[in-house]
Amino acid sequence: RDGFLHECVERCGRGAGLAVWRRLNELFEWLPMAASVNGCILCVHGGIGRKLQSLQQIRELKRPLRMAGADAELMLDLLWSDPTKSDAVSGVHLNDERGSPIVCFGPDRVDAFLKANKLKMIVRGHECVMDGFQRFAGGKLITVFSATNYCNRWGNAGAILLVSKDLEIVPKLIFPVDDIGIEAAWLKAGGNDEHLAHMRPPTPPRDGEGVSDENELTTQTEPERPPEAEAQAL
Repeated sequence: RDGFLHECVERCGRGAGLAVWRRLNELFEWLPMAASVNGCILCVHGGIGRKLQSLQQIRELKRPLRMAGADAELMLDLLWSDPTKSDAVSGVHLNDERGSPIVCFGPDRVDAFLKANKLKMIVRGHECVMDGFQRFAGGKLITVFSATNYCNRWGNAGAILLVSKDLEIVPKLIFPVDDIGIEAAWLKAGGNDEHLAHMRPPTPPRDGEGVSDENELTTQTEPERPPEAEAQAL
């Protein structure tokens, strides 16, 4: 909240920045919470957490979305939950990095959810991963992170995933550059880096413990663009 609000004010001025921030939050209240690719891949920002058992729960979320009431825990899971540190850590636990009531979910939770909903894979973001993407749960969950050099601090690569109609997944890596460019210049404004870092502390990147050699992604230097799969908003 505070980091985004500060950026709006820095870019647009106080009055206009506050108005932009409020309007964007109003927009977020109507956006889809997840998407299904060919009925086989669930795409979600955070994860499945503890509360989510079926895709129908996502479809039934009432708009405008509010972080209160009966759906609060489900929304928190979808937006904020993370996989556990590695495939060796099962179950659902409180998230040490983000704090209570946010949770981490293990590979057993991923397996059970996929089987119950006849899905093949979960693709999610929400965590900086040094190589741009990282596998979990034996390759049944992929974390993909497209922001290079996150918060001008970690020096990580970014990635996007190309998904073909036959569900072949081809990662395309994005590497950081030395010049942060005008779009990130507000982070340097006024030599106020420490204040901004306190307002919006970056999430530490995931380590490599969760990487599995199973279900290797297809990687090519310059792959032919496959026929695209179809995504449906939930």
